[in-house]
Amino acid sequence: MTTIEAQVNRYGYVTEAIAEDIDLVAEINRLKKEKNAVILAHYYVDAEIQDLADYIGDSLGLSQQAAATEADMIVFCGVHFMGETAKILSPNKKVVIPDLNAGCSLADSAPADKFAAFKAQYPDHIVISYINCSAEIKALTDIVCTSSNALQIVESLPKDQKIIFAPDANLGRYVAHKTGRDMVLWDGACIVHIDISREKLAQLRTENPDALLIAHPECKEDILKQADYVSSTTGLLKFVKESSHDKFIVATEAGILHKMKQSVPDKKLIPAPGSDNNTCACSECPYMKMNTLEKVYNALYYEQPEIFVPEDIRLKAYESVARMLELSKGI
Repeated sequence: MTTIEAQVNRYGYVTEAIAEDIDLVAEINRLKKEKNAVILAHYYVDAEIQDLADYIGDSLGLSQQAAATEADMIVFCGVHFMGETAKILSPNKKVVIPDLNAGCSLADSAPADKFAAFKAQYPDHIVISYINCSAEIKALTDIVCTSSNALQIVESLPKDQKIIFAPDANLGRYVAHKTGRDMVLWDGACIVHIDISREKLAQLRTENPDALLIAHPECKEDILKQADYVSSTTGLLKFVKESSHDKFIVATEAGILHKMKQSVPDKKLIPAPGSDNNTCACSECPYMKMNTLEKVYNALYYEQPEIFVPEDIRLKAYESVARMLELSKGI
């Protein structure tokens, strides 16, 4: 085992010291060209990483990019399941992530063994799983979806088709309400979106009566019911760009505000507050914030930590993800 592999095994990321005089952004851009690598970043990672990424997007857009890229290596700045999805779609490419510890509370809420037992109780149901899940769950799934295409995918099925929806119960309830489908829901949730404080949000709305509340469908049902607009991260970004309104309370992870501010610098954007008293008075994903410029540099330089998906799992998972991508053409 090399020193770098030992660091990854022990800490989950490369801990090798970086010279203080290195221009990280310049070196990352140089290494990308040298190694024919592409950096994919989710809207929720820190602004400095978004600004150097080759593509920034939500789960659907990132999956589409991972499937289409001609790069030899993908550096995925997001969370673990996103790197897995890239590897599922591009098995011949090297996929690395800055920190293996960057997990996902929603993905962790659906252990594969328990979900398999749950699924066995409904043998006549088709399984639609939100992309925020492990490769093992994707392998137990018929069609993967994202918040961008969940409605379209559910509505593509016959109305009498029985459906299990996993792992996000809030998104599942929202989709069931919008489509009129009676779906069996796995009881999972995202810690960031369910932590948005009802009381603090009410106070914020009182202080800003002229602001529209826009929300991600992973939020709790009572938040979604009062929202003026509900959509995926990309959908929320598009809405603030196209809306004639100039003030918004944004109920999702605060990382999206960076791209929103770049797109609509003259509009006022207010992050919906989380229950915790954190420094930003907003909702932040601790896993997304594990991505740092230093870790991106080391991941690109040492090509570690690398994502691997067992081939038997990958092949089954590929079918459900590929079906999603086929049904999502045009989105």
